[in-house]
Amino acid sequence: MQSLSKNKIKWIRSLQQKKFREEYGLFIVEGEKMVQEAIDFFGHSIEFLCVTKSSKINVPTSSFEIALATEEELKSISSLKNPNNSLVVLKIPAKKTIDTNFRIALDGIQDPGNMGTILRLADWFNVKEIICSKETVDIYNPKVVQASMGAIFRINVVYCDLVEYLSKTKEPIYGALLEGENIYKKTIAPHGILVLGNEGNGISQKVIDHIKEPITIPRFGQAESLNVSVATGILLSEFFRGK
Repeated sequence: MQSLSKNKIKWIRSLQQKKFREEYGLFIVEGEKMVQEAIDFFGHSIEFLCVTKSSKINVPTSSFEIALATEEELKSISSLKNPNNSLVVLKIPAKKTIDTNFRIALDGIQDPGNMGTILRLADWFNVKEIICSKETVDIYNPKVVQASMGAIFRINVVYCDLVEYLSKTKEPIYGALLEGENIYKKTIAPHGILVLGNEGNGISQKVIDHIKEPITIPRFGQAESLNVSVATGILLSEFFRGK
């Protein structure tokens, strides 16, 4: 096992930025649990693995480069405040679309924590695909990857012109809007597309124009709004209630 070189340190640091992730077609995963999952199920996508002496990562066979780093070296390349003992660089999957009855669509979600949580929720409810507007945060942002807790490996995510995409679909389009129909009084099933909007501005008007089924979570207290990932969890729970 080789030591971590200065060139590798510079290369890994560069992947914290979207432009270099896109240029190299690579992204970073950190933390022993997620790194082990990547090795076990996505070993064919691994480009580089970095571990410290305290790491208990199991690598049965490897066709990728492995380097041993000191705690300080790992800290210098990590995006975490408290780095774990392993880091892996993976290839970004090729773009694809999948056949599924129910999708989430995100219009301008910006917060990495929200995005990661929405990925986890999609994974929990077995929603296989998320469609994102081009303004939505990059799912390979290290903070999104970390917040997804491994869900990023299992959810197909597509970035596109969301308005164009919605204009072409024949599926029911639900949108989370304040003036929508009470979700608790509406008969729904996990079929179609559920649209959620930006944390501050909600769903843009050009996307609203394509929503056929506006829905809302009724407010019983005095809170001004719901966090978008919290709202996603509540809505998905209702969509899958009778399944």
